[in-house]
Amino acid sequence: MADDKKKAPAPAAKKKAQKITKPYKAGKSCPRCGSGVTLADHKDRRSCGKCGYFEKK
Repeated sequence: MADDKKKAPAPAAKKKAQKITKPYKAGKSCPRCGSGVTLADHKDRRSCGKCGYFEKK
């Protein structure tokens, strides 16, 4: 029974340093859904992911 050797524990994973991000800038709210839903800001438009509303810039 030479195969009953104990395995060494795996080395602990190193933690990565967190990236410092810019503070969140709240956008325009959706006129259909209300103040709780903001419009996504794209290059040429703003759109709502909940109801599908969009407006051109």
